[in-house]
Amino acid sequence: MVPGEDGPLVPKEGMFWSCRQSIFNEMKKKFSQIENAADEPRVLCIVQDTTSCKTINERITLNLPASTSVRQLFDDVASKVGYVSGTFSLKFGNGDMTELDAAQGQSLLDAGFEAGKKNFLHLTDKNGEQPQLTSDESGTADSSGLDDSTQEKFIGPLPRDGSVGCTSDYVSQNYSYSSLLSKSDTGYVGLVNQAMTCYLNSLLQTLFMTPEFRNALYKWAFEESEEDPVTSIPYQLQRLFVLLQTSKKRAIETTDVTRSFGWDSSEAWQQHDVQELCRVMFDALEQKWKQTEQADLINQLYQGKLKDYVRCLECGYESWRIDTFLDIPLVIRPYGSSTAFGSVEEALHAFIQPETLDGPNQYFCERCKKKCDARKGLRFLHFPYLLTLQLKRFDFDYTSMHRIKLNDRMTFPEELDMSPFIDVEDESPQTESCTDSGAENEGSCHSDQMSNDFCSDDTLDEGICLESSNSVDKPNKSPEKNSLYELFSVMVHSGSAAGGHYYACIKSFADDQWYSFNDQHVSRITPEDIKKTYGGSTGNRGYYSSAFASSTNAYMLMYRLKNPARNARFLEASDFPEHIKSLVQKEKEQEEEEKRQREIERNTCKLKLFCMHPVKQILMENKLEVHKDKTMKEAVEIAYKIMDLEGVVPLDCCRLVKYDEFHDYLERSYEDEEDRPMGLLLGGIKSSYMFDLLLETKRPDQVFQSYKPGEVMVKVYVVDLKTETIAAPVSVRAYLSQTIQEFKQLISKSIDLPPEHMRIVLERCYNDLRLLSVPNKTLKAEGFFRSNKVFVESSDSTDHQLSFPDSHLWKLLDRHANTIRLYVSLPEHVPGSHASRSTCLKSCGDFCERVKGSSKSVDAILEESTEKLKSLSLQQQEESGNGDSSKSTEGSDFENIDSPLNEADSSGSADNRELENRILPADPENNFPSEERSDSDINNDRSTSSVDSDILSSSHSSDTLCNADNAPIPLANGLDTHSITSSRRSKANEGKKETWDTAEEDSGTDSEYDESGKSRGEAQYMYFKAEMNSGEEGSREGQKCLLVNVDKRITLSAFKQQLEPFVGVSSSQFKVFRVYASNQEFESVRLNETLSSFSDDNKITIRLGRALKKGEYRVKVFQLLVNEAEPCKFLLDAVFAKGMSVRQSKEELIPQLREQCGLELSIDRFRLRKKTWKNPGTVFLDYHMYENEISISSNWEVFLEVLEDCEKMKSMSQLSLLTKRWRPSQLRLDPFQEIVLETNSVLELKEKICELSGIALENLEFAKGRGTFPCDISVLEIHQDLDWNPKVSTLNAWPLYISDDGAVIFYRDKTEELIELTDEQRNELMKKESSRLQKTGHRVTYSPRKEKALKIYLDGASNKDAAQD
Repeated sequence: MVPGEDGPLVPKEGMFWSCRQSIFNEMKKKFSQIENAADEPRVLCIVQDTTSCKTINERITLNLPASTSVRQLFDDVASKVGYVSGTFSLKFGNGDMTELDAAQGQSLLDAGFEAGKKNFLHLTDKNGEQPQLTSDESGTADSSGLDDSTQEKFIGPLPRDGSVGCTSDYVSQNYSYSSLLSKSDTGYVGLVNQAMTCYLNSLLQTLFMTPEFRNALYKWAFEESEEDPVTSIPYQLQRLFVLLQTSKKRAIETTDVTRSFGWDSSEAWQQHDVQELCRVMFDALEQKWKQTEQADLINQLYQGKLKDYVRCLECGYESWRIDTFLDIPLVIRPYGSSTAFGSVEEALHAFIQPETLDGPNQYFCERCKKKCDARKGLRFLHFPYLLTLQLKRFDFDYTSMHRIKLNDRMTFPEELDMSPFIDVEDESPQTESCTDSGAENEGSCHSDQMSNDFCSDDTLDEGICLESSNSVDKPNKSPEKNSLYELFSVMVHSGSAAGGHYYACIKSFADDQWYSFNDQHVSRITPEDIKKTYGGSTGNRGYYSSAFASSTNAYMLMYRLKNPARNARFLEASDFPEHIKSLVQKEKEQEEEEKRQREIERNTCKLKLFCMHPVKQILMENKLEVHKDKTMKEAVEIAYKIMDLEGVVPLDCCRLVKYDEFHDYLERSYEDEEDRPMGLLLGGIKSSYMFDLLLETKRPDQVFQSYKPGEVMVKVYVVDLKTETIAAPVSVRAYLSQTIQEFKQLISKSIDLPPEHMRIVLERCYNDLRLLSVPNKTLKAEGFFRSNKVFVESSDSTDHQLSFPDSHLWKLLDRHANTIRLYVSLPEHVPGSHASRSTCLKSCGDFCERVKGSSKSVDAILEESTEKLKSLSLQQQEESGNGDSSKSTEGSDFENIDSPLNEADSSGSADNRELENRILPADPENNFPSEERSDSDINNDRSTSSVDSDILSSSHSSDTLCNADNAPIPLANGLDTHSITSSRRSKANEGKKETWDTAEEDSGTDSEYDESGKSRGEAQYMYFKAEMNSGEEGSREGQKCLLVNVDKRITLSAFKQQLEPFVGVSSSQFKVFRVYASNQEFESVRLNETLSSFSDDNKITIRLGRALKKGEYRVKVFQLLVNEAEPCKFLLDAVFAKGMSVRQSKEELIPQLREQCGLELSIDRFRLRKKTWKNPGTVFLDYHMYENEISISSNWEVFLEVLEDCEKMKSMSQLSLLTKRWRPSQLRLDPFQEIVLETNSVLELKEKICELSGIALENLEFAKGRGTFPCDISVLEIHQDLDWNPKVSTLNAWPLYISDDGAVIFYRDKTEELIELTDEQRNELMKKESSRLQKTGHRVTYSPRKEKALKIYLDGASNKDAAQD
């Protein structure tokens, strides 16, 4: 259609057909391309990103037509991984990698790619620079071509997963290892947040973006001969600024700067105020720059002057002084007002607004010689070149007594005219200078409006640790010619008064562009974003939302005077002084070296390395780091040096093999691959590998075995039924597809055993023994895995004719699996001579040897020895009955324990009588048998302390200890204890239901004898062998130690009976303590439980003392000392029984208290009461019965309280309370006194207290104590902190809730006034109270984490004395 002569559109002939033909041709071309592409071969490209350790495991796959150009390949890879095309390199090849040219227009086939096969490529850095992320390129207006207003800006803390609050590093969500190393597209470098150093980062970036400060810092030359560069603050700042200007990194560390401050790593976790840091750092720089050209730099740039004056309103006389300031603190909300100032200008007017001194605050006029009304205020005399305004957003709320942050809206202009605030009045001759009346403050202003926001400890000294002398300047009378300032830095705080995050919004004087410097992240922002930092409840406030929306606001502003003659520009690199140029070169070289090291790090394979030392025979572990291009041969040399095998074994006798430590499995060896690179052999560089490497060694005459992938490793243990021994394992490798018959042939060749009668037993998971009896079954079907353990026996004995569970082989393997090795420490001085114990050891050893060497079966020997011991027991019972009738039945039972340790030959009677005498010697001094010795007698022995270890309150079956992996120790039967693992029930116990006595379980102890009096140890013989072991570590001199190999299915009762000959007393007269980590000991008391919870190399300590019987409990007795600093004192361990009355237990305690504690008490002058941690509870009355009225349990604790008079508590309806009087006029607490109430009436409580103290009932006030007994509280807090005189009528109501004995009641006379203290007296008393309460474990009051004063140490190291801390 074209316009006609009259204007309307008319059809043009042929145009329609022309458009139609062009569309048809285009479609035909497209279909042709599709058809060709369908027939075209494809190239499969697998690309691995090796630019960082986090992307090393990431792979992308591209299936491209073979005609695709190399340039298009780069574009496709870039779009897949999110990098900018042209900022990375691609290396291609399955062996030697060759770099592709991104500008190549040739096809993939011409470039060497193979169609229909996998083509591997590595994505690497280009020219040592990290690839640029597409998000970085498109995130700004400059790179995307979009206007700033279309971009989303982050001017607040950027979110990071796992961050809480604002005290950690705030980084972009796209932040990665790669982005950290690449410079921001803004051209500026960020600073790494060490932990809570965001306040430092904000100030450093502001100073760096100040041309006058940066240029002056560059002009200062460091003299290394005069100062250590590590401790030089100006030099480290200089280095930091050079890196910020020249580094190619995204962010750099500030650790060198903080180290020059004298800070350690703990300072990084202390957040401070940015204004405080600015003042302290400026002071430190002034001290460091003394006698240099920069000596007065801080004052020239940041110092202003003001006049503090008082003018008499009657005569006009004015007194004044001159102060200097580095910043002006502006109040957000005046004290007592609910309305905040709306702008900085309003706050400045309020700052210089004078106040009238009248009434009681009148000023004494020197001229009038009397007190007169006066006007007091401040006047600015001179503003600095760089004006710093601190918005005082942190205040103290005297209602809640907490610090708060004021988030009110306060605007600030981009250009600030300070001329309305300057003092232009000439000084009147009536005024008098008083510049000597006060000291100058080179930090913040001094005025009544500028009180410290925070309550801090008076002993804390903020600032640098060096006193400085200040000069006094005279007032400047000339007004400022130019007072127009431009805003260039806004330091923003986001958070609350308890903590938060700082970041800086800074305008660059180079391009007048605003930037957000948020730790590592630097981004462009607009002036509109600056307005969002005004605070208040309107508008978007950055990252924080919801409750924290208004907590992001400006805290510190920096303005620069607009003066073209003085305004400086940043020094260019060509204008740098020579010492800065050399520093730049030095830092560049160091950065290049770091880049090279990172490159090496990214191309380094890191694996665990193991080696079985050929001489020491211990498995050594280390870490192998080898470059991916190093060959296997070179890696062996590195591992050889790491394992320090030089001189032990030749290098050519070592090789590296693939190893699985968890399964102890050799996966494969690398034959004929010594020259291949490790990167290919290990499958590339990975952050972690699923396998390890083993440095395998051999003797020169040996040949390395080949390990092929797919094989399984089998450790073969050869069993000899005749000698009942199990040989050391032999490693055999097999395939899962092999049959049992083939596997037998393989074993036969390896260990030279005939396969005809061979029996193979596989030990599967959980020590399940499985006889492999089906010849045609495969190893995989039988349950073989990577690493396996089999037992092989090949003999022509008839044992193989028996069923496997009934065979001698099964019994031998079962005993082998259940035998554990224990170290038993005996008492230092046990009854009986050393010779008798030696004879006993020989006797036990002979028995074990005879069992081992006898041709009879074990069961036959046991049966024979048991019959002889039973006949011996009957004979001894008759002798004991005719001899000494005073012996108890229980003692008789203990004498007649059947034990397989006794001799079992024809002369067994005499030998066993001798052994019996050695086991149960009589005490010649006390003239009674050892089993009847009291606890006090036994405790007199040096081996038994008066304070026993805690009793294990629960069953040992819940205990778990790691099995120490020590070298194999052959047992008496030749078993390898190293291979012993967790318990396995024997065949004999499979059908037998274990008997558990409910009463015994509840009591926490078990009787060693059943109801018929028969020893539980007689039920079934369990393997036991003991021998002296004097070399046990940790054993004291003179202490004997046994090495015991025992079947862990033995009960504790039978185990104790086996130990009787070695301890020298009856099993009822010693206790067994299990030793845990850190040498903690717990008594094992459940006699009918087995040792199944024990494992190899566990330690046991034997202590003399009566063991618990059924229904008995061991009780810890503590003395209650209510008026002592430590009210809880341990006395002794006692034994209480069910059914015993409290009076009976007191009667038994009296002799023990006399002998062990030196306490001479009568039964009516002490009481027992409940103990709950340190709190005294219910008073136990004499007629109360344990278990009936008083619940008792294992590990029970009880208080013993000595009484001054006879017991007042006669009934359970009574209530015993502890009262303490508070005397406010003396700031003193009286000692505790007990009162006994008949009811729970508050009135009766008051009457009892009045009777006790003499206070009138109407003047009495009381309060319940808080916390743990004795409810300590500071005398500075008790008067107002406790809930005095609660309005209740009964004690069991809120807020008292007193329903049991032992509650603490404070009382006072309300007519007694609180003494007034001076500040000095209060501080001194606070220190004393704090020291007293810390000793008793109580605190003066709750307070959050104590703030540490911000200090910069000029000598480079902090002094850690208490005064500075």
